[in-house]
This record gives sequence, structure tokens and C-alpha cells, in this order.
Amino acid sequence: MAHVPANWNQHGLASWYGTGRQNGHATASGEQFDPDALTAAHTQLPLGTRVRVHAVSTGRSVVVRVNDRGPYRGHRIIDLSPEAARQLGIMGRGVSTVEIEPAREADEEVASATR
Repeated sequence: MAHVPANWNQHGLASWYGTGRQNGHATASGEQFDPDALTAAHTQLPLGTRVRVHAVSTGRSVVVRVNDRGPYRGHRIIDLSPEAARQLGIMGRGVSTVEIEPAREADEEVASATR
């Protein structure tokens, strides 16, 4: 698993993607796109990196794994899978302000227990 510095964070716009993508379409990591997985696309973070995404408007957060590249439209910083957007409560918004930070060790333990 890839890591980013503990003090790294990013604040900006997130969107979700999957419309027009067939379930099983190849992502940048080579794995198949799964709209039900907690994954995301980021332009710079290493593939495999797990980050916590916090939706400012809803107060919810979710840990996602970066497995694709993007977003390439507007000033967005991350594209989320439909399931990640649903859990954050931002599906109907199109774009939403988020804060991204590295997943903590406790987040990783929860993710491992739910696989």
C-alpha cells in the first residue's frame, strides 16, 4: 500500500464518476471499475493510497483507495466512486467541497476487517 506524509491534506471540490462507464472498465491501476467499491481517482496520489475524504456539507467521511487517475475537468481534486459519494451523502450534488487526508492506522484496521 502506498503512503503519503501524515501531515498532507487537500481541500477542494470532489465529484463522482461512473455514469457512462461500464462495470468492469479498466482503471489506471489495471483493476476493473466497480461502482460499489470505495475507490477514487486522483491526479497525483500513488495508486493504492488510502485516504479519508470528509464532505464538508454533510459532515460524513469515508476511506477510499486511489485506483484511477483524474479528475480532468474543472478544478476538482478527486473523483469518487458512486458508493463513496453515496456514503458521503453527495450523490445529488454533482460537486461538493471535501477535505482529504491520509487514512489513519485505525481506518486501515476497519477497512481490513470489512474486506
